[in-house]
Amino acid sequence: MRFPLYIAKRYLRSKSSQNAVNIINAVTFAVIVIGSAALFIVLSGFSGLKSFSVSFSNTFDPDLKAFPLTGKTFVLDPTTAEALRALPEVASFSAELEERVYLTHNKKSSIAYIRGVDSAYSRTTGIDSALFTGQWDLIGQQTVTGIGLANLLNLSVQDYRSPLIVLTPKPGKGGLGSGGLSEKPYNQVSLVLSGVYQLEKNLDQKYLFAELPLVQSLLERDYDQVSAVNFKLAPDIDEKTARTAIANVMGTGIALKNRRQLNQTLYRMLNTENLATYLIFTLVLIIALFNVVGAIIMMVLDKQEHSRTLYSLGLTLKDLRRIYFIQGVLVTAAGGLIGLVIGSILILSQQYFGWLKITPSLAYPVSYELLNVLLVLVTITVLGVLAAKIASNRINYKLLKSG
Repeated sequence: MRFPLYIAKRYLRSKSSQNAVNIINAVTFAVIVIGSAALFIVLSGFSGLKSFSVSFSNTFDPDLKAFPLTGKTFVLDPTTAEALRALPEVASFSAELEERVYLTHNKKSSIAYIRGVDSAYSRTTGIDSALFTGQWDLIGQQTVTGIGLANLLNLSVQDYRSPLIVLTPKPGKGGLGSGGLSEKPYNQVSLVLSGVYQLEKNLDQKYLFAELPLVQSLLERDYDQVSAVNFKLAPDIDEKTARTAIANVMGTGIALKNRRQLNQTLYRMLNTENLATYLIFTLVLIIALFNVVGAIIMMVLDKQEHSRTLYSLGLTLKDLRRIYFIQGVLVTAAGGLIGLVIGSILILSQQYFGWLKITPSLAYPVSYELLNVLLVLVTITVLGVLAAKIASNRINYKLLKSG
């Protein structure tokens, strides 16, 4: 093994007497460097986009969220709430009641979801950190909406002269209610905007927040009826342990979901895009590594006399194939490592300096992850070994005996 490795390294460093062979080798090496660097940059870019997209849900969604298995609401009685408050696995929790409503303001209207929350909601989810303007103040008939909804309805903060009107159908059978035609079939409440949050387009147009008792009154629900309970876990607490503790308190009629489960569509889309991009660039690398096959075959033909000499000195056909196989692996590995170094420099410089911008204030998100480094190395190594194996098998007895 040492002798084939020695010869392969000599061939790697030496230049051919044929200028065309030298050009082919240089182009092949450059293609490997560029291909591996491009693969790493694209994977790092998608990792950054994934982290950037998930950061919205990390702000908006809690660590765990409890839903009723059947129906829209369930009862969170004071005894259960006190038991949850006593759990060491739970840092804080917040009850909420959510329903679809009709909004109108200054002859403009929209459909959205009103979410009634208690005073612990901002501590449990960190939604107040996403405020664009105003304050997170839900006392009385105050509301906080997304910037998309505020712009759509032309809402202004603390505009008491022109409040937001929220309408929702009255619960029960029939559309006219028990009072017949004289009774309105809907409940109505006027809200004043106290703050505006900005997260992501869909979320900014979907929700408005209000005080939990006010929403319970609007929807004609009891004081202990809620649609979900949000949980923020204590530091260094295992999620599985917390799930078990919460389930023991709340009973079997509750389903618990983490952030990934709450945003399954988003995570599935991001993972699918990442996989598709990896496969596309791997296909590009496969095509590029055909250059390695061609370069090694050209080297075999160029070193044909050397191969005959080595064969006459006692090397076997297997040893000769091993020389060119090792040479191909060394070329691929060296090109892959240099490409990774170049890609790492570009990604780290983007992380620290943000030279590539999406907007004047937002740098393109990238993430330097060791998993991507390992993935590129494994991809380059596997493809390089296959290319070197295919090319080295071109050496046969006919080639050694011809001429």
